[in-house]
Amino acid sequence: MASRYLVGIDLGTTHTVVAYAAVPHAKNQGKTDSAIRLFDIAQLVGPGAVAPRPLLPSVRYHAAPGELASADLALPWAAKDDADTPSPVVIGQWARQLGAQVPGRLVSSAKSWLSHAQVDRLAPILPWGGAPDVPKVSPVQASADTLAHVRAAWNAQFPQAPLEQQDIVLTLPASFDDSARALTLQAAHAAGLPTLRLLEEPQAAFYDWLARHRKDLTQSLQGSRLVLVCDVGGGTTDLSLIRIDHRPNGEVQLDRIGVGNHLMLGGDNMDLALAHTVEGRLGRGAAADSAPCPPPARPSTPLPCPPARWPN
Repeated sequence: MASRYLVGIDLGTTHTVVAYAAVPHAKNQGKTDSAIRLFDIAQLVGPGAVAPRPLLPSVRYHAAPGELASADLALPWAAKDDADTPSPVVIGQWARQLGAQVPGRLVSSAKSWLSHAQVDRLAPILPWGGAPDVPKVSPVQASADTLAHVRAAWNAQFPQAPLEQQDIVLTLPASFDDSARALTLQAAHAAGLPTLRLLEEPQAAFYDWLARHRKDLTQSLQGSRLVLVCDVGGGTTDLSLIRIDHRPNGEVQLDRIGVGNHLMLGGDNMDLALAHTVEGRLGRGAAADSAPCPPPARPSTPLPCPPARWPN
């Protein structure tokens, strides 16, 4: 069956976003609306409240037995017995709210853990540091469940065009090594998405820029020999260097010639540093506002170690 949509999925450290466009076919060429649209992902936003949102927080909350009522967990596509498991799982916006109250039951930054070569990424280790009675999940399974939620929400809205039958592009950091890339594919397959293409996130951002400047591309790149794409995400800072070759006929050839080392520094780390700084100031009182702040306390959750650089 020919696909009806081209779907792009950004499985982010902090949020997952989906965009799509209709694919024109020969019989209706020129009649298809190929505008790019964001897919609003249905998710729990409160007890028993489901609403579509353009962002799906990439977090999951492992509720304690009896903590949440079955009616609070109902999703339009969920099986009848999903909410009756000993420890139901909430994914998305409400999970983030619940996790703010009980952090030890919140799984976050699973994408960063996918690239953490010092741990078994197929082992149930998250939430890291959770109490013994909190069920654990592997980084691969956490990523798979997020993608499975996206698939279920899409199929509920487009039952005639299941997500697994569409042309799918899944983005990932350029600095992911071969193991992290393979585990990302494994997560997608476990989510019921057997066929897709991987695209590096800085390149995806640059493709967007190229699309916006396609009418004046030569002029926009005139005099430039290199383009540095900087993607500061929730868990990583991703760098890609693109070489520009200006041809005598006026055409431009673009080649990605390098990526930065895997820099485990992103929005999560910046938020943590700010929180520790504010916490220190509040603890000392208003009289110490003008004094220099001590270095932030070391977080209780170890940050993933950067893997070896993978070849260009």
